[in-house]
Amino acid sequence: MRAFRSRSVLGVAVCLAVIATACGSDGESSTSQADTIVDTTATSDTNGEDDSADAAADTSDCPPIEGTSTQNRSFDSAPPMCLDPDATYTAIITTNKGEFTIELDPDQAPVATNNFVFLARNQYFNETECHRIIPGFVVQCGDPTATGTGGPGYTIIDEPPATGQYEIGSIAMAKTAAPDSAGSQFFIITGEDGAALPPEYALFGQVITGFDETVGVMEAAGSASGTPGEPIRIESITIVQS
Repeated sequence: MRAFRSRSVLGVAVCLAVIATACGSDGESSTSQADTIVDTTATSDTNGEDDSADAAADTSDCPPIEGTSTQNRSFDSAPPMCLDPDATYTAIITTNKGEFTIELDPDQAPVATNNFVFLARNQYFNETECHRIIPGFVVQCGDPTATGTGGPGYTIIDEPPATGQYEIGSIAMAKTAAPDSAGSQFFIITGEDGAALPPEYALFGQVITGFDETVGVMEAAGSASGTPGEPIRIESITIVQS
C-alpha cells in the first residue's frame, strides 16, 4: 500500500510500491512491504461479500454510534453494513501534530466508508502510527503494526472510482495488487502525483478542514523512501453522524 510525485520516472515505480500493502485474512502476510504482485493469502471467505438477506440485515456486530468502550483490533470477518442511509458522516482525526476533518462519502464507496466507520468506532486506529509518508504524494496510515503489513483480519471488496476523481486531500483505501485486498490501511493524497494514481483504490472521503495546518505538518515528516523522520501518530478518530 502506498503513493508519489512527478519528479522523474521513479514516480511510476513508486506508485505501485507505495499504495500496495499486504494484509490478508489474519492481518499478516508473507509478502514484503514493497511487493505489489505476490499475495498468497486467501480472501474470498472474509471480504465482506455475502448474498444472504439475513447477513445484510444483521447489525448485531455494529459498534454503538458513540463508539466502543474498549479497543478492538482483530475481527473474524468484514463488518455488516452499519451506516444509516439517511445520515451524513464526518471523521475528526486527532494526531500528535493537530487535528483534521474528513467528509466521508458513502455514496461513492459504501463498503469502504462503512469499514472505516466500523473500525474507527471500535477504536482500531487509536494510537497507531502513519508508517509511510512521501512528500508530494501521500500520507499512509491505518496499520496498527506500523509495518505496512497489518490489517483487521479481513479484507473488503474493491470499489474503484472513475478516472480523474482523485484530488489533493482525497482519502482512499490502500491495497495490494490482488483484487479485494484492502483492509484497514488508507492514504491521504497530498500532491499531484497522488492525484494521478490509477483509479484502483476506493475513494471514500475528502479532507475539509486542517489540511494545511495538520496534514501538511504530517507530510513534512516524510521522506523519499516513505519512512517518516519522526513518529506521526493518530491519537483518535471520532465519527460524527448527523
